[in-house]
Amino acid sequence: MQALLGILFHSIGGFSSGSFYMPYKKVKKWAWESYWIVGGFFSWLIVPPIAAYLTIPNFAEIIGTAAPTVKLVTYSMGLIWGIGGLTYGLGVRYLGMSLGNSITLGFCSAFGALVPSIYYNFYPVAGKITFTDMLSSTGGQLVLFGVLVCLLGIAISGKAGMLKEKDFATGHKDKDKDFSLVKGLIIAVFSGILSSFFNFGIEAGKPMADEAVRQGFNPLFQNNVIFVVLLWGGLTTNFIWCMYLNYKNKTFGDYTNDKFPISRNTMYSALAGTMWFLQFFFYGMGESKLGNGASSWILHMATIILTANFWGFYLKEWAGVSKKTFNTFLLGIGLILASIVIVGIGNSL
Repeated sequence: MQALLGILFHSIGGFSSGSFYMPYKKVKKWAWESYWIVGGFFSWLIVPPIAAYLTIPNFAEIIGTAAPTVKLVTYSMGLIWGIGGLTYGLGVRYLGMSLGNSITLGFCSAFGALVPSIYYNFYPVAGKITFTDMLSSTGGQLVLFGVLVCLLGIAISGKAGMLKEKDFATGHKDKDKDFSLVKGLIIAVFSGILSSFFNFGIEAGKPMADEAVRQGFNPLFQNNVIFVVLLWGGLTTNFIWCMYLNYKNKTFGDYTNDKFPISRNTMYSALAGTMWFLQFFFYGMGESKLGNGASSWILHMATIILTANFWGFYLKEWAGVSKKTFNTFLLGIGLILASIVIVGIGNSL
C-alpha cells in the first residue's frame, strides 16, 4: 500500500512538472528571462517556505540549528542544479515539449541515479551505496545497464530531432519558428546532467528531514524543510543569469511597461512557478513512502516524460513530420522509459 501511495504521489508531481511550462505559453510580449525569473520567485522563494510552514511549522529553527556543512552542501547542490534548471527552459524552447523534456530528463534520470553513488565513493558514508558497490552487485550492474539503454534512447531521440529538422526544412506549414536542433541538444544534455544534482541535494539535506521526523512531524512532509535550502541555490543561479540577460537585452522594462499585460503575465508566470514547485512537494511525499531516493528519482522522471509528451502531442509539435521521423521519436522515448524501469528494478535490488 505504501508503494502504491508513493507511485500516486510521484505521478501527481510528475504531471505538475510536465505541465508547468504550459502557462508560460500564455505570457505575451515579455522576454524569456523576464517571465522565467518571475515564475522562479514563486518556485524557489515564495511557495517553498509556505509549504514548509504549513507542514513543518518550525522549519526555520530546524534549518538554523542544522550543521553548517549540511546546509552548505545542500545549498551548493542547489547552485549546480540551478544551472541545469536554468537551461532546462531553453532546451524546451528550442526542442519543444516532447523532444526537449525527453532528452533533458533522460540524462537527468540517468545521472541522478549515478551521482550520489559516485560521491559516496570518494566520501564514504555508512549505509550509502558507492559506485564500486554498484559495479560488484547485480542490482548495480542492472542500474548501469539501464543508464546505457537511456543513453541509446537519447541518441535515437536526437536522430528523431535531426529528421524533424530536415522535415521542417521542406517548409511544411506546421514549422516551429523556435526549433533549433543543435542549440537544443547542447543545452538539453548540459541541463540534464546538472539537473540531476537536485537528487543529491535531497540526500545531502536528509539530516534536516530526519530532525523534522524526530520532532514528531509527519514523515510524509519531511523533505519540505530540505527544499527551502536546496532551492535557495537554484534561485541564486537563476536570478544572477536572468538579471544579466535583462541588462544585456535591455528587457528590464518588461516589469513596468504598462503597454504589456503585466498582471496577466505575472499571474501566468506565478502559476507556472507554483506548478513547478508542486512537483517536488509531491516528490517528497512519494519518496517518503518508497524509501529509495534513486528509484523515486527515476519514477519521477518517467512521469514527467510521459506528461510532457502528452502536451507535445496536444500542441501538435510532431504534426506534419514524416512517418519515419515520428516512429524514430517513439522508439527513442520507448527506450528512455524502458531504461527508467530497468534502473528502478536495479535500485530495488
